Amino acid sequence: MGRHHPQARRARAVTGRAVSSVRGPDGVRRCWWGASDPLYVQYHDHEWGRPRMDDRHLFEHICLEGFQAGLSWITILRKRSNFREAFADFALERVARFNTRSVERLLRNKGIIRHRGKIRSAINNARRAIEIIDSHGSLAAYLWQYEPHASPRRRVTRATLPVTCPESHALSSDMKRRGWSFVGPTGIYALMQAIGVINDHVSTCDIRSVIEDRRHAIRIPAIR
Repeated sequence: MGRHHPQARRARAVTGRAVSSVRGPDGVRRCWWGASDPLYVQYHDHEWGRPRMDDRHLFEHICLEGFQAGLSWITILRKRSNFREAFADFALERVARFNTRSVERLLRNKGIIRHRGKIRSAINNARRAIEIIDSHGSLAAYLWQYEPHASPRRRVTRATLPVTCPESHALSSDMKRRGWSFVGPTGIYALMQAIGVINDHVSTCDIRSVIEDRRHAIRIPAIR
């Protein structure tokens, strides 16, 4: 989410400066980007940053980050159900079997992002994900090994929020080496934020502590 913040411009207009969080009509204080649209509110409160270990869900997020490149995340959220239908609910084995005819079919689907390179990337990445599962036991075990080491965090604000980190660069490089595509370090950092590998809810966001509790309670799968 570090690349696209729809609330930022509005927040500056209201306060004369960029704010880190916004209190909604329900009284919940959210990260500045998470209050501008009902879809963002739902995504921010119930999904973004919550630790996930389900390989199907992780693969979906990798694919959606790839399709998002150059676009806003709200565009992806609005088309998410269409993506799930078009890509067999992101079932790895099924997507991995997609072929040239599948690509042409998807290019005719007005409900998704019709970009040949991104569609082919999703199919390629399903095959690469299966290889990761065969070698590491799960996609979750592979991705979570790049969790940054625990250390005292600075106060997280809009101004201090990065768009990459050393671990996202390392993971991106390793994925590219393994044949993945559309997995640059910025997109991978956004993935790490989304699946809870990093908690980048700002310090004044009410959801941040919820995410921290979830992170402390999780059990990261071991690499096989």
